[in-house]
Formats: sequence, structure tokens, C-alpha cells
Amino acid sequence: MSVLPDPGASRAVLIGTSRYDHLEQLPAVSNNLTALAGILTGPLSLRMPAPHVTVVENPPDPATVMEPLRQAAAEATDTLLVYYAGHGLIDPHDALTLALPHTQPDRVETCLNYDWLRQILLGSRAERHIVLLDCCYSGLALGRMSAPQGLADQAAVEGTFLLAASAETRTALAPIGDTHTAFTGALLDTLRHGIPGGPPLLDLETVYRHLRLTLEARAHPVPQARNRNSGARVALGRNHADLPAAPATAAAGAEPDRRLWPDPASIRTVTGFFTNLAAVREASGLTQQEVSRRSAGRISTGSVSRLVNRDTLPATWATTAAYLSACGVPDDQIRQWHSTWQELRQNAATTQTATSAAPHGDTTEPGKARRFSVFWRGRGH
Repeated sequence: MSVLPDPGASRAVLIGTSRYDHLEQLPAVSNNLTALAGILTGPLSLRMPAPHVTVVENPPDPATVMEPLRQAAAEATDTLLVYYAGHGLIDPHDALTLALPHTQPDRVETCLNYDWLRQILLGSRAERHIVLLDCCYSGLALGRMSAPQGLADQAAVEGTFLLAASAETRTALAPIGDTHTAFTGALLDTLRHGIPGGPPLLDLETVYRHLRLTLEARAHPVPQARNRNSGARVALGRNHADLPAAPATAAAGAEPDRRLWPDPASIRTVTGFFTNLAAVREASGLTQQEVSRRSAGRISTGSVSRLVNRDTLPATWATTAAYLSACGVPDDQIRQWHSTWQELRQNAATTQTATSAAPHGDTTEPGKARRFSVFWRGRGH
């Protein structure tokens, strides 16, 4: 079954090189980074908190990339997404390297070796990993993940999905004058507009198949994919071409397709609780005013807005239950939501107790751990 990652327990690192000293310039990459970060943090995709999406643009050296990658890998417990856009090169050992602003094609030490990135993923605490490569020869990374022996074989961690813009022998496409590169532009369009007739959630397998058809029809390089275990079932957002119209078609008493409802069992954090709570109303096709009306006066329009925009769990359950019921969520799923709410409150109480008991000297560590949890841009020269 397809699942949306919990945004509170997930991280994304978006890496891109648009300016080069020795290679062709790729100005569209800068637009890729801005647009993809906006999509991931907005309602069209995962609704990730902005501090959970790190942008590394035009990093001057590999170390500038590796440190925020390590930070994100240490913080993510649900899903870790890594994206790279720029020139891809092949080293003397036929391995993929990712070009940086000062990369010289005949000097491997000036590139970011893809295997270094891959090692970070192998050491991550995240249960699921998504790698999106928009570069020439990015299909070489698939070979690395699918090699039959050695360390590559150990990469079969649960939920790894790699989507590459081109095959191992093909170059990716960055049409002159286009706002985005061909692969990322098609990906952004898919997340913004959905797939007519597609499933409620845009899982990676569905996205991959749609991108293949779309790009092939445009005579562009065809993307490649590699899935490990349940990685293909991880969704990048809801299918906005499949959502019900609001509010006229959401008649009182009508129950939307059960597949549309966010799964409370996948929620691990308070952020994820409220993100999914807001998605419930989207799935219902109702406006806030309609939700209030259907609650028979139990919650006002203002209460609906305040509920889904909180950052702390409500102390009582009644308002959340009324909201879910008014949206049309089935009773058995409301009970699941209640269990999730109780578990999160218990976890919060346990964490608060542990924090209160910790020595004062430990209070500097959380700030240190969050030092890269902001939009961050390296500067090329």
C-alpha cells in the first residue's frame, strides 16, 4: 500500500550546480532547486517544514555537500530524500561522479563521487530513502545499487528508490531557454497537477511510469529506476487530479473513497499529525465552512482553521473527533486517529520528563544538531 512520509520525521537535501568554471553552464538548475523546495514544503507534495529541506546550491567542494547530508541522515527516521541536478561525469573506473562548480573532467578529486553519497544513505537511521538524480549518465547509479556482490548488495535496505534522469549511456537534457531541465520540469508538473485517472497517492512507481511516458512522447531521454523492497510505494504527494471537487460535489452524508484518507498509522510526529489532519479536509472535498456546518455546531470555522494550524497537540480529543467526523472519516479510522493522538501525547510527556531530568550542560546539543536545518546555499566562485 502506498504511504506518505511523516514530514516531521523526514528530511530532504537538494543539491545543484548551475555555474561551472570548466563545463557548460546550467542556469535551469537554480530554478529546479527553488521550485522543488517549494513543492516539498507546500500543500502539493509532502508539506515538509521548511527547516527540514536543505538546499545546497553551487557547493565549492565535496565537503560542503557531505556535512548537510550527514546531518539530514542523522535526523531523518522516516524518509530521507536526496536530489542532485547538474552535470554527471564518468570517472576512469566507469563510476558516476557529480560535477561541482570547480570540477575539471580530468581531475576526479574535484567531483563528488556518487558512492560517497550512497554511503551516507547506508548509514542513515531513515527507514526509507529516495534518490533523484537529474544529470547525465545518472543511470550508472542504478548499476551501483543493483550489483550482485559486495557492499552494493548490502544497499538492500528497506524502502530505497532511485530515480535517474537518463540511462547509463545517455545524457540528460536541459533545453536552452527552458525554466527547468527536462526531467525535473516533468516531475514538478506531475506533483503540481497530478495524473488523471491515477491512484490517490503519487507513489514513486506511479511517478516513474508517468515520467517515462511523458518524456518519451517528447523525444527526451527516458528516465530509469531502481527499487529496493517497498521503496516504490513511498508517495511524493497526493494525486491532485484525483481529489474531489469542493464544495458542491461533497454532499452532506456522502463518504469519499476510503483510499483517499490519510493513514493515521503512518504518523510519527506532531508535525505529521497536523499535516495529515489538514489533508483530511482536502480528501473530503469540503471547505472549512462546510466542515463547520456538518459538525452541527460542535466546531466553528475558526476552530477548524486553528486546529489544523497548531504546533502542539490539543489537550482534549473532542474537537479533533468532531472535525474528523464532519469530514466524513469512517468511525474505525477515527478510533485509529485517537490512538495516534494518545501515543503522541504519551511520547511528548516522556520526552518532557527526560529533558527536565537532563543536566543543564546538555542544552547546547539540540542547537548544534539543527545547524543545517535551514535553507542553506553554498556559493561557487
